[in-house]
Amino acid sequence: MTAPTAPAGTSQPPLPPLPHWEEAPADLPAAIRQVKAALRARIAASGRTVEEVFGVVERLVRAEADDVAAARARGETVWPVVDYADIEAGTVPDEQVRALHRRGCLVVRGHFHREQALEWDRDIVGYTERNGFFDAYRGPGDDFFGSVGSKPEIYPIYWSRAQMQARQSDRTARVQAFLNARWKHESEGIRWFDPGRDSLYPDRIRRRPPGTASGGLGAHLDPGTLDLWMTGAYQRAFRHLFDGTVEQYDPWDAAHRTDGPQYPGTTMCSAFRTFQGWTALSDMEHDQGVLYAVPIPSAMAYLMLRPLLPDVPDDDMCGVTVNRVFPVSERWHPLLLEAVAGIPDVRAGDSVWWHCDLIHGVAPVEDQKGWGNVMYIPAAPWCPRNERYAAAVREAFATGSSPADFPAEHYERSWPDRFRPADLNATGRRGLGLDRAGTEPGRG
Repeated sequence: MTAPTAPAGTSQPPLPPLPHWEEAPADLPAAIRQVKAALRARIAASGRTVEEVFGVVERLVRAEADDVAAARARGETVWPVVDYADIEAGTVPDEQVRALHRRGCLVVRGHFHREQALEWDRDIVGYTERNGFFDAYRGPGDDFFGSVGSKPEIYPIYWSRAQMQARQSDRTARVQAFLNARWKHESEGIRWFDPGRDSLYPDRIRRRPPGTASGGLGAHLDPGTLDLWMTGAYQRAFRHLFDGTVEQYDPWDAAHRTDGPQYPGTTMCSAFRTFQGWTALSDMEHDQGVLYAVPIPSAMAYLMLRPLLPDVPDDDMCGVTVNRVFPVSERWHPLLLEAVAGIPDVRAGDSVWWHCDLIHGVAPVEDQKGWGNVMYIPAAPWCPRNERYAAAVREAFATGSSPADFPAEHYERSWPDRFRPADLNATGRRGLGLDRAGTEPGRG
């Protein structure tokens, strides 16, 4: 689609500026009212209405949602699937690359050998048991994952040998580089990130035993909360949604996304992730409380514009607020939830990836069959934002502390057998910013 242009011989006057708050405003309702009024005025100054701009996005998302629903009805696997061997050899079929771009999600078969993944799973069990984790465990440290009723389900463990070996593996680096390359990472004379270098973002593990009854996790997304509308960097990142050029919005454009702040909270992510992801440590059937997503990357435009419609109270962003994940609900987003699609069956060693803006959740399960174990490992390419966070990661790694993005639980500080700096390979050292070798992203 082509964006509207001004008639020949005329020029569009400058659009009104937007207020912005680089830290969370003290009076959230007042700030929401102010920024919504400014966004509406900016769209109007472009010569379009909010309803018109939203209608463009709604039609696009409707077509994608209908396609997902039809594929689901035919019994097809909505999630694209590729073999790790094809990523390593550079032979991923073009059809699958196009499917990844359209759906925003991927399953990588054989990312690790199954025996390696199962060994890592056993290693994590030994690591926690040797160090008395279950005696010391104080319950969930955040408001979101605590909702699954785990005892625990999400382990606040970051520095096991298994996790670090997987993070710094050449196989992981190849998959991350393949995924990063799907993004537009250079524009406006700036190289927004280095697609070939990951920042080794540390996250937790999940272990869910057979027989579990889990409430799952509701539909949500994780790139931010009110900061997506209220900070200068994100206002620039989503500029096409608010300046009359909505047809030019590209969910794969990294411009201005790699240098902005995020409002703090117990579920925040200070890093820029091109893809969220996890690596399976057990075999999992598709109907046993597994991940689902709304595989429509452009749905982010729908979510960003929906609060501006007149049926939403002026001090409300469709339920989005600070210190909570970004919720997706039947009340405000029923169209999007029509397109929910779960992952296919996976085996230990497979990895699962989804675009950082993709709506996702975890289905509930009763009397789970088999284990449901994963390591959370995203793609978080080297960029100014991730370089800053890497400094905090290095400190946490050195002391065995919980990383800054996560609750301050610090179980591993006294554990003698955690992964140590001497165990880092070249990829691990670069990912933590300990080695400067390699191409650095430009800043213009």
